[in-house]
Amino acid sequence: MPAFVTLATCTLNQWALDFTGNLARIQQSIRLAKDAGAQYRLGPELEVPGYGCNDHFLEDDTVQHSWEVLAALLSDPTNHGIVCDIGMPVAFRGILYNCRVICRDGQILLIRPKRFMANDGNYREMRWFTAWTETKTIHAFDLPDIISSINGQTSVSFGDGIVSFAGIKFGTELCEELFTPNSPHIQMSLDGVDVFTNGSASHHQFQKLNYRVNLIAGATEKCGGVYLYANQKGCDGERVYYDGCPLIVVNGQVVAQGAQFSLSEVEVITATVDLQDVRAYRAGLVSRALQASTMDMHYPVVSVGTTLVSKTLPKGRTLAKGRPVKFHTPDEEIRLGPACWLWDYLRRTKSGGYFLPLSGGIDSCASALIVYSMCELVHARLVAAEPDALVLSDLETIVGEKIDVATVTPQSICGMLLHTCYMGSVNSSQETRSRAQLLSERIGSYHSNINIDLGVDAMLSIFRLATGKSPMFRVHGGSDRENLALQNVQARLRMVLAYLFAQLMLWTRDRRASLLVLGSANIDETLRGYLTKYDCSSADINPIGGISKVDLNKCVRHMCESVPHLDILATFLDAPPTAELEPITASHTQTDEVDMGMTYRELSVFGTLRKIYKMGPVSMFSRLLVDWSGILSPTEIAAKVKKMFFFYSINRHKTTVLPPAYHMSSYSADDNRFDLRPFLYNAGWTWQFGRIDQALKEHEQQS
Repeated sequence: MPAFVTLATCTLNQWALDFTGNLARIQQSIRLAKDAGAQYRLGPELEVPGYGCNDHFLEDDTVQHSWEVLAALLSDPTNHGIVCDIGMPVAFRGILYNCRVICRDGQILLIRPKRFMANDGNYREMRWFTAWTETKTIHAFDLPDIISSINGQTSVSFGDGIVSFAGIKFGTELCEELFTPNSPHIQMSLDGVDVFTNGSASHHQFQKLNYRVNLIAGATEKCGGVYLYANQKGCDGERVYYDGCPLIVVNGQVVAQGAQFSLSEVEVITATVDLQDVRAYRAGLVSRALQASTMDMHYPVVSVGTTLVSKTLPKGRTLAKGRPVKFHTPDEEIRLGPACWLWDYLRRTKSGGYFLPLSGGIDSCASALIVYSMCELVHARLVAAEPDALVLSDLETIVGEKIDVATVTPQSICGMLLHTCYMGSVNSSQETRSRAQLLSERIGSYHSNINIDLGVDAMLSIFRLATGKSPMFRVHGGSDRENLALQNVQARLRMVLAYLFAQLMLWTRDRRASLLVLGSANIDETLRGYLTKYDCSSADINPIGGISKVDLNKCVRHMCESVPHLDILATFLDAPPTAELEPITASHTQTDEVDMGMTYRELSVFGTLRKIYKMGPVSMFSRLLVDWSGILSPTEIAAKVKKMFFFYSINRHKTTVLPPAYHMSSYSADDNRFDLRPFLYNAGWTWQFGRIDQALKEHEQQS
C-alpha cells in the first residue's frame, strides 16, 4: 500500500553566536519547507548557536541563548504543522551534549545527544561536548522554565531513541556518526527505522563530497531506507568553509541534491517518497531480516499519534526518482570554495574590499583569480531570474553606494572589491610587471603600479648610518647572510606598504572603510619555509594557504582554458617561479626551485607523505626509494629528504604567525589547529638521519 511523505532538508549559512541571524535563517527554512508541503524539516548541526563557537560552548550564555532561540521557534505558530529537527547544545545532569531537538506544534518530542564526537583534523568536539554512551537508552529531562512556560511541558525524553509517527519511524545519525565503522543507521535499520536524519557541520576539503555521497548511498543501499542529510554552509568565523550540498537518498539512489558552493544563505530541498519502496527493498534483503529478528535490544520509541504519511500522492508533488549526482572537479573546488569563503568574510567584517600585492607570479595570480570568481558568483546572484536581494544589499553596504544591476559585470564588481598593486624594484623584470598589469585589466581590478626602491634605500641608509657597514648581494661578492637580509628587507617593506595602501586606497577614491589584505603563500612554501617572516605572506587572510603549487597550477590552467578572456594565464603557467629579490645578471636569474634545492612537485610529495601518510624522515626515505626508483638515485633521495626536514624544522616557527588560510586539503601544514607540531626542533635530526644513512648503506650493499 502506498505511503507517501514529503521530506525537507536544508543548508543554512549560520554564524557563530549570531543568534538573531541564525534564528531568522532557521525560520526561513521552516517556512520554505512548509510551503513545499514537507512534513519533516531537518537542519544543520548546532544550527542555533552556530557550529564554530568553539570555547564559547563552555559559556553558560551560549546554552541559555540557545534555549531562548528554541523558545522563540516553539512559540511561533507559523512554525507549527511540521516536524522540526533542530541542532543545539543541551546540558543534562551538568554535562554538555551536542544534541538534536525534535519538535512539532510547539512540543518537544525527543532530545537526542550525539554518540560519537568528531575529534580529528579541524574538529575538537571532545573539548566541549561529551559523547552519549548509553546506547538505546532514554531518560527524563527536566525542561527549563523558558520552555515550560510556553508549552506546559515539564519533562521530555533524552537519549538514544527514535521517534515514531503513525506509519513512519525516524532515527538520528549525527554527522560524525555516519563516518564511524559501526554507524547507528545499521542498528536503526534493523529496528525498522524508515528515515535516517543527519544534521551535519561538515567542512569542505578536496573531493570530500564524493566521500559523503558514497557513505550515504552505501548505507541506504545496504540497509534500505531514506536518508536526509543537512549541512551548514559558509564561513562562520573560522578557517574552514562548510560546503552545504544537502542530500536526500532513497535505497542507494540520490533523489535530491542542493548546491555545494553558493552565496544563498538558505537553501531547502524536498522530495516526496513512497515508504512502500523502502519496505519492498528491504523485503529482498533476506540476511537483513535474519539479523533484525535476532536483535537482543531495541531502541526506545517516542510514539506520536499524528500521521505524516498519505495513501495518495500530495497535490502538486511528483514521486522522487534517482538522479545523477553533481560533483565538482578539484580545479572547480579551488575556484569556487575559497571564493564563497572570501565573500562571507568580506560582508561579515563590513570591510570595503580586498587589497592584493600582485607580483606577476602564479601564486598572487591564483589569489586574484579566486577573488574574480567571487565576483562572478556575486554577479550571477544579481542577474538571476530571481535576483538575490541580500547579495545586492551586502554589495551596496561594502561599496557604500547603490548598484545598477542592469549594467553591472563581474569585472565592474571586481573593480569595486579588489585593489591590486605591483610593487616593483630594481630586481623586478618587465615580464612580471606586464603580466600583473594584463591580469588586472582582464579581471577588472583597480590596479596600481609602484616602485619600492626609495623605501629600500631609506631602510638600508639607516643601517649604514648606524653600523658603518654596507651589505651586498651574493652576485656582487656578499655573503649568504648579507644576500638573505637584502632580500628580506624588500619583502618586509612590501608588507608594510600593503597595509598602508589597504588602509588608505578607499580614502583616495572617496569610499567608506578600508581594505583587507590578502596573502598568497602556498602550502609548499609554508612547509619548506620558503618565505620571509612578516612579508607579503603576512596578511589578514590567505585564500590559497592550504593549497599546493601543483594543485594551484591545475586550477589556473582550468581557468585559462574555460574562460576565454583569461587566455593570458598561459604566460603565468609558462613562467618559472621566482621571488625576484636578487639582481638579475647575465649569468644569474633567481628561481624558486633552485633556491629551495627541490621542485614544487617534490615538495607536494613530501607534504602528502608527512601529513596524510604520517611519515617521519626514515619512513619517507623508505617509501621514496620505491616511488622514485629510476628517477633519482638512493643517495639523491636521502639528500632531498634530509634537506626537506632540515629546512622544515628551522622554519616551522614561521607557521605560527601566518594569516588564517582557507582549509582545502588533508596535507595542510596549518599550525593553528590542523597540523599541531613543535616550532622548535633539533634541526640535525641526528638519530633519524643516522638511520637513513644506515638504510642507504644496507640498500647499496644489497644492490
